[in-house]
Amino acid sequence: MVYTIEQVKALVREFADFPSKGILFRDIFPIFREPAAVECLVSHFVERIQATGKQVDVVVGLDARGFLLGPLIALRLGVAFAPVRKGGKLPGSVARVTYQKEYGEDVFEMQADAVTKGQQVVIVDDLLATGGSCGAAEELVHKLEGVVVLDAFIIRLAGLEGDKRLRAPVYALMEC
Repeated sequence: MVYTIEQVKALVREFADFPSKGILFRDIFPIFREPAAVECLVSHFVERIQATGKQVDVVVGLDARGFLLGPLIALRLGVAFAPVRKGGKLPGSVARVTYQKEYGEDVFEMQADAVTKGQQVVIVDDLLATGGSCGAAEELVHKLEGVVVLDAFIIRLAGLEGDKRLRAPVYALMEC
């Protein structure tokens, strides 16, 4: 089967009151059960990134669902992939940033040699909510002297205005 991007969007499921009461969780995992849907999604993101006209040197994926798409997009673009992980999960020298979450602070790290001076970076994650985690990833790239040219998401939560906290342009496949 060949998927359209609209059919890919339709695979995203919603679960009320998960992980806690009052939260409407968007589940992207059904997309990954369909290889043709993944192919469509990756191709769509690659086309969007190429349409910016910017050179891309590194795709950065955020812990953990950004790890699903990031390497596939990087492979297709023929560029490096670099993970941003929660604190204490990466070996060697790391750049580190503390950021504010809804209920406290968290830490993100990236290996210190994952991005070099002047490299152009696309950050990929599944969801943009408040922008805290992506903003922290942008800060990590900045610390390593890279330049974020695009923040790309499958879903942007409307009303939370996470994109206003980010420095780079934002692209989201769908808005909920």
